[in-house]
Amino acid sequence: MPIFNARAPEILTKYEPVIGLEVHVQLLTATKAFCGCANRFGAAPNTNICPVCLGLPGSLPVLNAKAVEFATLAALALRCEVRERSIFARKNYFYPDLPKGYQISQFDKPIAEHGFISVPTADGSMKKIGITRLHMEEDAGKSIHDGFNDSATHTYIDLNRCGTPLIEIVSEPDIRTPDEAYEYLTRLKEILLYTGVSDCNMEEGSLRCDANVSVRLKGAPQFGTKAEVKNVNSFRFVRAALEYEIERQIEVIESGGRVTQESRTWNSAESRTYSMRSKEQAHDYRYFPEPDLPPLIVSPEFLAAAKAKLPELPEARRARMIAEYEIAPRDAATLTASREFADRSAKWAAGSRH
Repeated sequence: MPIFNARAPEILTKYEPVIGLEVHVQLLTATKAFCGCANRFGAAPNTNICPVCLGLPGSLPVLNAKAVEFATLAALALRCEVRERSIFARKNYFYPDLPKGYQISQFDKPIAEHGFISVPTADGSMKKIGITRLHMEEDAGKSIHDGFNDSATHTYIDLNRCGTPLIEIVSEPDIRTPDEAYEYLTRLKEILLYTGVSDCNMEEGSLRCDANVSVRLKGAPQFGTKAEVKNVNSFRFVRAALEYEIERQIEVIESGGRVTQESRTWNSAESRTYSMRSKEQAHDYRYFPEPDLPPLIVSPEFLAAAKAKLPELPEARRARMIAEYEIAPRDAATLTASREFADRSAKWAAGSRH
């Protein structure tokens, strides 16, 4: 961690962090987003692939209806407004694990916008963290940089993940502390697990988080220059990475320097971030509407069917258990930690009344 002199507490309280999170969630469908290949983790490398997910000439994508249902369920659970008409786009960039040279995503017309998650704060109150948008897209493949005898000179590519259906959930820059970021992610994962749209397994990459963070003098109207922290594989490490990055940026400013807009990676072994690449200019992804997919129409009937499948969510279930069974909030939180455990607890409570 950065080392400050004896004025550290005074210096730290001069500044206010501004944090926004981008969370990619793999959907738990049987097949991929635009083809019939199995959506399954752990298969032999480069076996769950076909001309569609590889983008070979003449292949055409067909949208997975289950992925749309799951994206709609997640959006409703996060209190988002679901668009009746959204558009798929091509996001163009070149990387070895993206064989098509573009990613099918959504840009200016995402499937859902304007949601929120409520999180507890240090003073015991609840705070709404806004969700800017939730959009659908496909995953890229995976570059493997270690684990082989020649990893010092070679990178291996596994394309099984290409075409896996994703939702990206982008928060507003409403988060002010690493603890709030941790609570937001914890509650986001809890909500998604309740809906059953994803297994949210960070070790397998089905939930991935990038954090944007800047600092500004308290009361300043404008945001500072942000850094994006990528490749953080646990909520605990997200919190630690944010703590480090906030102190690093304050140290840069207090030393008379300027924070650089860049992407940084978290090294958990050293408990610090490292610069990956500069982001002085926005990437030009040359978005344009996907010509092989029509607009996505979420009809009122489809939306009503999705709402009917929405379970009682953890926050509402906790409140109900406290009211019905007169238990402490901490006990209600324990009993509702997972949907399966909460369902068993409810059955036991109902049986104990008779």
